[in-house]
Amino acid sequence: MSTAVPIYQVDSFTDHPFGGNPAGVCFLDEPAEAAWMQSVAAEMNLAETAFLSPQADGYDLRWFTPLVEVEMCGHATLASAHVLWETGRLSRVAEARFHTLSGLLTASLRDGLIEMDFPATPSQPAEPPAGLLEALRTEATYVGRTRFDVLLELASEETVRALAPDFGALRTVQARGVIVTARATTAPYDIVSRFFAPPVGIDEDPVTGSAHAALCPYWARKLGKDRLTAYQASARGGILHLRLAGERVKIAGQAVMVLAGDLVV
Repeated sequence: MSTAVPIYQVDSFTDHPFGGNPAGVCFLDEPAEAAWMQSVAAEMNLAETAFLSPQADGYDLRWFTPLVEVEMCGHATLASAHVLWETGRLSRVAEARFHTLSGLLTASLRDGLIEMDFPATPSQPAEPPAGLLEALRTEATYVGRTRFDVLLELASEETVRALAPDFGALRTVQARGVIVTARATTAPYDIVSRFFAPPVGIDEDPVTGSAHAALCPYWARKLGKDRLTAYQASARGGILHLRLAGERVKIAGQAVMVLAGDLVV
C-alpha cells in the first residue's frame, strides 16, 4: 500500500516563476531515514530538497543535495517558510522555527519579504587551495576560508559574471563550495556573487542564501554599512537583502511556489 507524502517545489529569491533557485520541500509526519531522504533528493535533482517534520516548538529541518546532506542552506529554508505560510500550516503572523544542524533558524514575514535569521560565517584570510585559481581561470584580490566554503573577491563585477570554470578541476577542491564576489557596479546592488559546488553535486548554484552569511560580514566591514542588496549573477539570478546583526545575518527575499503534489512511496 502506497503513502502520499506532500512535496512542493519553490523558486527562492525571486518574485517570478522560473527565476531564483528552485528547492524541494517535503513534509513528513515524523523523521525519516537519511538514506530515504537522500534518495528523494536525488529523484528531485534540485540543488537542495528540504525535509520537515514537526516538533513541539517548530520543525526539524534537514537539507540534501542530490549527493549529500548539508549543514546549512538558505534558499531551501526560505522555500520551507514560504510553503508553511502559503498552505496554512502556519499563521502568516507567526515566526517559522527550524531546528537544524546549524542550530535554531527562524523566518518571519517583513515588508513583503521573508526574512531569515542565520549565524554569520565570516571568512579568515587563507591561501587558495591547490589548483583553485587555475580551475576558475582567474586571479583573486582576496582569498579566505569560511566554516563551509572558500571565498574569493575578484577584481570587478564583470570578472565575476564572465567566469567559465573548469568544473572537473573544481571537484578536487577541499571545500563544500567556492564563493566568488565583487563590488557591484550595476544599480541598485552593492555586491554580486556566484557560487560553485561540484564536490556536493552542484556545478553552479543559482542563488545561495548560506553563502551570504559569509558575504554579508565581509562586505559590511569593507563597505562600512550593515545593510546590503546583493545579486547572485547565475543564469537564473536572484536578489537578496542582507542585514548584519552582530554575529547573525538577516537574509531576506521573495519566493514563488511552482509545483505542489504528493510523493507516492
